[in-house]
Amino acid sequence: MIVISNTSPLTNLAAIGQLDLLRQIHQRVIIAEAVFRELTADGGIYPGAVVQSLGWIETQPVANRLLVTALRLELDEGEAETIALAQELAADLVLMDERRGRAVAERFGLRVLGVLGVLIDAKQHGLIPAVKPLLDALRHSGFWVAPGLYSRVLQAAGE
Repeated sequence: MIVISNTSPLTNLAAIGQLDLLRQIHQRVIIAEAVFRELTADGGIYPGAVVQSLGWIETQPVANRLLVTALRLELDEGEAETIALAQELAADLVLMDERRGRAVAERFGLRVLGVLGVLIDAKQHGLIPAVKPLLDALRHSGFWVAPGLYSRVLQAAGE
């Protein structure tokens, strides 16, 4: 399975100490060079900077720079490169949280999952006993979740 991730899912999972869930579920995650730069910006002070030391997260360049340029008209560089790389590699899954980026990825026919979906998958795989404590930790780390979405995630997780 080819999994391409944008910045936000990696940063947010790292912020709550759960980045390894991705390795346990998918074994390998690929990121675009722009995502690597975002994760390691400012001297690696962000939680996602840990990607530098994880062998199961691979950084790959995007060949189709024209597509990236076109996508940059509505997305940031990391999202644009993530979608372009997912197209190039015929990815099975794109990890992305940002609403606009998700909509564009879906227009390209890509299957998209955000950090909340990763937590639900982790519970379904028996990797975590409950989603709620991690969902609450995400919210406390600054990840905004609308009240209705919060309820839907817990319902989907059977909690």
